[in-house]
Amino acid sequence: MTDVYQVLTPQGELNVKKIEEKMDPATMVKMYENMVFVRAFDRKSVILQRQGRMGTYAPFEGQEASQVGSAMALTAGDWLFPTYRDHAASITHGQSLMRVFLYWMGHMEGSISPEGKNIMPPCVPIATQMVHAVGTAWASKLKGEKKVSLAYLGDGATSEGDFHEALNFAGVYKTPTIFFCQNNGFAISVPFELQSSSATIAQRALAYDIKGVRVDGNDIFAVWLTMKEAIERAHAGEGPTLIEAMTFRYGAHTTADDPKKYRDQEKLSQEWRNERDPITRLRIYLEKRNLWNQEKEEHLLKQADVKIDQAVQEAEEYPKSKPEDMFKHVFAESPWMIQEQEQELKRFTDKGGDRA
Repeated sequence: MTDVYQVLTPQGELNVKKIEEKMDPATMVKMYENMVFVRAFDRKSVILQRQGRMGTYAPFEGQEASQVGSAMALTAGDWLFPTYRDHAASITHGQSLMRVFLYWMGHMEGSISPEGKNIMPPCVPIATQMVHAVGTAWASKLKGEKKVSLAYLGDGATSEGDFHEALNFAGVYKTPTIFFCQNNGFAISVPFELQSSSATIAQRALAYDIKGVRVDGNDIFAVWLTMKEAIERAHAGEGPTLIEAMTFRYGAHTTADDPKKYRDQEKLSQEWRNERDPITRLRIYLEKRNLWNQEKEEHLLKQADVKIDQAVQEAEEYPKSKPEDMFKHVFAESPWMIQEQEQELKRFTDKGGDRA
């Protein structure tokens, strides 16, 4: 259970022979293009937050292979339950770039997914989306649909009760649910060894008699192949899978966090960036096979900048949100304390209070 499945080494070499039988060159190139694009998006988002053009933001740089590789394995009708850090997965699965920016700019419309895509709003409460994913997967099973529900989570979520409830329910009813844990070693500031006495997260699957896999989360080939296998098992009625992807976020937990207070930021970030970066290793492999070069790289980066800047412009031109919007779409019937808060806000704005 402690073994980590790896296909593509950090040096761009294959550990698995005949990979072409499972993955064609066009898919490999698309994987690279997607990872480069979402990294450009992530860096742009951090800049926007620093400029005061966007709210607190949760960066994911370093985890591109985990998010892109897992999302690329899905089909259009599958359900995706992201956390507040999984915008790369949402974008890869088809979420509008402008909508993602809207979300981080405080618009509830940023949570609307495109027609034909089952992308749920980013989940900020820890692990609650796991239970929801089990419910949709169970519904799909009852309807006889060939759909899976993919729930993202971090290592910190495995300390929540919802984690255990979700795995237990999914195991009992053999729901087509895939739990994808990105273990970056820290639940905000708490290292994994202080979160759990178990050596791995994947081994917890044994308690619920479901499949548990540990994978190199910076190896997009390994992530994609593991996801494909989990999807096949789900379609065959063999139930859920818990995937532990070993990865690392280079930056802070959010733009409101200072990681230097709880980890050797420079040492760890440089070690992972220089020796295990998901984009670098795939580029090395593609260049060896003459599938990528510097000219293509420059063209891709220019295209990404244009597309991202256009989405930013569209988001910033979107009508401003109103403070009273915060009371919408939360309760079917608003409880008395929420009604009082809404009335208090109305009295304040009616007196000329700042609505911005």
